[in-house]
Amino acid sequence: MSAPLTLSGLFIYPVKSLGGYAVPEAEVTARGLRYDRRWLLVDERNRFMTQRQQPELALLTVAPAYNGFLISHRQRPNLLPLYIPFEATPDRTLFVTVWDDILWAWRGTAEADEWLAEALGRPCRLVYMSDMVRRDVEPEFNPEGQLVSFADGYPFLLVGEAALADLNTRLAQPVPMNRFRPNLVFSGGEAYEDDRWEQFEIGGLPFRAVRGCGRCVLTTIDQTTAQKSPVGDPLRTLATYRKVENSTLFGQNVTGPGHGRLRVGDAVTVLHAK
Repeated sequence: MSAPLTLSGLFIYPVKSLGGYAVPEAEVTARGLRYDRRWLLVDERNRFMTQRQQPELALLTVAPAYNGFLISHRQRPNLLPLYIPFEATPDRTLFVTVWDDILWAWRGTAEADEWLAEALGRPCRLVYMSDMVRRDVEPEFNPEGQLVSFADGYPFLLVGEAALADLNTRLAQPVPMNRFRPNLVFSGGEAYEDDRWEQFEIGGLPFRAVRGCGRCVLTTIDQTTAQKSPVGDPLRTLATYRKVENSTLFGQNVTGPGHGRLRVGDAVTVLHAK
C-alpha cells in the first residue's frame, strides 16, 4: 500500500521568474497563494521578462523579510540586498504585456529599477499587480471565472515528489524540485498519478486539476548557476516519455477555492479522477 497523499511543500515566488522560497503555511487568495507572482520585471518595451530569454534571472534569490522580501545576487555579494514590500504604492501606473495579455500595473520605485538594472546589466522596471486588475485563466478551461497573477496561466502549479523521483532515475544528473517552480508539492501515491486527477482537496479546501503543465527551456536552467544544461535535460529526457501532442508535460495546472489557508502536512484527498 502506498503512503497517504500529503502536502509536503508550499512555495511562493514573489517576483515572476526570480527565486522563490518555502513557507510552512500560506493564505489562498483569488489569484493563488498570497504574494505569489504579484511582482514582475519588464523590459524597455514593458514586456515581461523571464528566464526563458534571461537565464541570469535565476541568480536573483528571494528571501522573506518583514512585510516584504529581499532580493540578492548569488554571485555579487558586494551588491547589498534590495528590500521590496509585498504591495506597491499606487502612485504611478503603466501598461505591461504578459504573453498575449496587456494589463496595467503599478510601478515600483526608481531605486528598485536602478538596483535591478545594475544586477542584470540592462534596463528594466519592477511592476506590481493590483487587486483591481482582472487577469483571467484561459477561457476554454475556466468555467468558474478564475483569476491569475503574473503566473504563466494558472493560479497554482502542483508537482508530486514521486514524479520527480521517477524522472531522476532516468537522468545522468538528478535535478532538484526548483527546476519546476511548483507552488504545491505532494508526497505519497504513484509517479504521475495526478495526470488522472480532476477534483481534489488539500486540508479540506477544494482544488481542480485543469490540465498538465507543458514544460519549456526554463527547466534546463540550473537555478544556482543560471547555466543551461548542455544536453537539454531534464526537458530532453521528459520529452521521450511525457510528450502529448506538442507539449512535454510535468505537473498539473490547478485552480483553487479563492480563499482559505494551506499548511504543510495537510492531507490531500482525490475526489474525482479520470
